[in-house]
Amino acid sequence: MENDWCTHEGARRLKDRIEAYWREKGYSVEINLIDAGFMPAMRSARVDVRSDMLNGMPRRRAESEDSSRRQTRRAGGEAA
Repeated sequence: MENDWCTHEGARRLKDRIEAYWREKGYSVEINLIDAGFMPAMRSARVDVRSDMLNGMPRRRAESEDSSRRQTRRAGGEAA
């Protein structure tokens, strides 16, 4: 199944999509796949997708974006 995000293959595809989405926006996110094992309620194994995001938002910009966007400010607020 293409949209089964609970299998290892589906979770990996979801991980790749999330990372690509935020990379395109200039953010760096860390996504981990956690093998949760057999779940009796689902009658199958499950893979969890976990991230370092907070409330669905990235915590940091990508490194190359951070350094290129920073500007030195002088007293008075003008850009150097």
